[in-house]
Amino acid sequence: MLVALYDHQVLHTRNALGTAPGYTLGASIALNVGIGLFGALIGGSLLVFYVNVKFRDRSYGYTVASVTICFLLIILLISIILATLGMGDLHRLIKNGVVWAAVVAITQMMLQVNSKFGYGIFWDLIRGKYNTPRQERRIFMFLDINASTTIAEQLGDRRYHAFLKDFFSDITNPILNNKGEIYQYVGDEVVIAWRYGAAEENSQCIRCFFDIKEHIQNLSRKYLQLYGFVPAFKAGIHCGEVVAGEVGIIKRDITYSGDVLNTTARIQSMCKQFNEEVIASAELLAALGTLSDYVSQVLGSIKLRGKEKETQLIALKPVA
Repeated sequence: MLVALYDHQVLHTRNALGTAPGYTLGASIALNVGIGLFGALIGGSLLVFYVNVKFRDRSYGYTVASVTICFLLIILLISIILATLGMGDLHRLIKNGVVWAAVVAITQMMLQVNSKFGYGIFWDLIRGKYNTPRQERRIFMFLDINASTTIAEQLGDRRYHAFLKDFFSDITNPILNNKGEIYQYVGDEVVIAWRYGAAEENSQCIRCFFDIKEHIQNLSRKYLQLYGFVPAFKAGIHCGEVVAGEVGIIKRDITYSGDVLNTTARIQSMCKQFNEEVIASAELLAALGTLSDYVSQVLGSIKLRGKEKETQLIALKPVA
């Protein structure tokens, strides 16, 4: 639309030759918007089904440059089609190429930065939402790979790093599909957070674990071929009040602090003792309400190491 309006102003300047017969501003806007939509559908499909899959491990600069070049080729294709139909010229090709190259490069840079900080976090930093620490209610999951020390010894440092990279990459989509935020990676552990909302939405924190398990099982052939085993893992889930705020100057980040994080880590450590895959606090399950898709087993009220107050733990399994 902006390109069409720009052309309209240029055509009505003193030195312009005027408009072609049959020209109208509405038709020009419709043509440019249609071209933009067509190019965006092709380019968007390219991003979703190719770039986001094949370029996941590439550098940000490589991805931005590659996507920009691809979009320029799409613009070139569209311009050739328009020229063949007698609806375009070299001036339009160059102008559209410059405009869209800038739009795509800036958009891709923003998307890559947003991916680096985590979905939504980058905009919170830009807006200064957490310049002043604020209290929030959050749900946390601490997910830890079983027997990680043994795995590291068997694979060696380089292959173990490749294994962690594959595992963390593979569990990303199940986490995002369940509206989770990847808070941080700590060794072989990932900390996932959810904003507190309706009970039905909060239950996604439970579903997330079993979606990850199903996804990893679907990739079992890949892990057996590359590493000789299929990773197993355990998780602890808890909720409560935390203080969220920005820390650091050079490498600024948003961090959470509060007793809920320590408690979640302790709950996760109890999975090995009880030989359970996932354990949640009774406080969390009370907040979630009825969970008809899961079978719960009360493990008892346990005083976690370093805690004065007892916490009731409940193991969860999907309904068979």
